[in-house]
Amino acid sequence: MEKSIALFGTSADPPTIGHKKILEELSKIYDSTVSYVSNNPNKKHIEDLSIRSHLLETLIKDLDNPKIEFNQKVSSQWALESIKYCKKIYELNNLDFVIGSDLIKDICHWNNFDKIVKEVSFLVILRKGYPVESTTLKMLETYKVKFKISTIQIPNISSSKLRSNLNYSNLPTSLIDIVKKNNLYESTKLVE
Repeated sequence: MEKSIALFGTSADPPTIGHKKILEELSKIYDSTVSYVSNNPNKKHIEDLSIRSHLLETLIKDLDNPKIEFNQKVSSQWALESIKYCKKIYELNNLDFVIGSDLIKDICHWNNFDKIVKEVSFLVILRKGYPVESTTLKMLETYKVKFKISTIQIPNISSSKLRSNLNYSNLPTSLIDIVKKNNLYESTKLVE
């Protein structure tokens, strides 16, 4: 039987306690979770991809869980490319692509959407303030999107919220020193 694999790509600018919780929870569900950082073509990123990937890699190393792997080689700004890289590297046929409920309504506008839906099933992580509405469910059904809605409970934090509130308590502990020492995200304004 083929291993169950989750592919969790994120722009993580920076990784938050929410990202940490998602990774921890995915490791309870899947045989393996592969995570990476990419540039989202619909977002303006504060820090460079190399910095964000270093932060996520540090977080994953700190989790010290053999079921969670950081692999930047699968990174692409285009979901289809990341999916194909992952399938090739890990010799997979089946893969669950992890996505937040804030993004699911827009997937039909993604580059190569028609090909993506043939390659993966989606695992939708519910985010506070972003319910999966009936119109979105109809769209998913219309396009024959394979998906599951997760019961994972995550903190109500996002990278953009963290940056606007500038509060260290929403950063994973393993990242605080890196952010402080490198003055990332205007860290001099962050509060303890």
